[in-house]
Amino acid sequence: MQRLGVVGTGTMGIGIVQVAAQQGLDVVACEVDDARMQAAMDGLRGTLGRLVERGRLAQSDVDQALARIQPTTRFADLADADCVIEVVPEVLDLKRRVFEQLDVICRDDALLATNTSSLSVTELAAATKRPERFVGLHFFNPVPLMGLVEIVRGLQTAEVTLEAARELARRLGKTAVEVKDTPGFIVNRVARPFYNEALRLLNDGVADVATIDRIMKLGGGFRMGPFELMDLIGNDVNFAVTGQVFAGYFDDPKYRPSYLQQRVVQAGTLGRKTKKGWYSYD
Repeated sequence: MQRLGVVGTGTMGIGIVQVAAQQGLDVVACEVDDARMQAAMDGLRGTLGRLVERGRLAQSDVDQALARIQPTTRFADLADADCVIEVVPEVLDLKRRVFEQLDVICRDDALLATNTSSLSVTELAAATKRPERFVGLHFFNPVPLMGLVEIVRGLQTAEVTLEAARELARRLGKTAVEVKDTPGFIVNRVARPFYNEALRLLNDGVADVATIDRIMKLGGGFRMGPFELMDLIGNDVNFAVTGQVFAGYFDDPKYRPSYLQQRVVQAGTLGRKTKKGWYSYD
């Protein structure tokens, strides 16, 4: 596997593009329009430039990585990819439409993968005529720093597809954990109480945002508190995942979303990407 396609160049998508290019893969990065594609590439150049300034990368390595990336707004450019990873927002209908198009455009032997963190891989695979060549590849934010990827087996995912996914994870320098197609898989299922209980503490007036974060870092040993992490992930993404896990377990109350986070999302204060969330990033 040498040529990787990535559909969607938000925080997660461009992180996958960066890692793949640095590991020597040729990458076709696809975005919906030129403005978003340009913004993503500018951000990537800035990230790599800072690594050069800190002495963590040589400029020659950066130049070689950037040369391996083909930015595009045309799905047709993904036609010869060995694998295409979808990294668009967590909206089922949107993801299904993406895979319906990829199924027509991509080679019959190409692997189709979704980075979904909570939607059903089996249901997304059903949007294609190749469910046996479909798999979940769930990366974690920030992709260049987080070593884990969950390989999610849909109901019809073939063993040869899982082996190809394992090989891709190795090529990207990631540690792969294989999981079944259940709501939230492992990490997001376990993580729901980390966020939800913090939101309940805030709602009950037990402590404020900064205090809860500080206690979880000092007392729990976490590198980031729950509110800091929600701001990093994006409150819109975090809220959507909680809702999907809640629905996936048929409204089990332990996964119930918080109206406090819903209000933050409704206000458009999504976290670092909007410069304001639970904290201000001006």
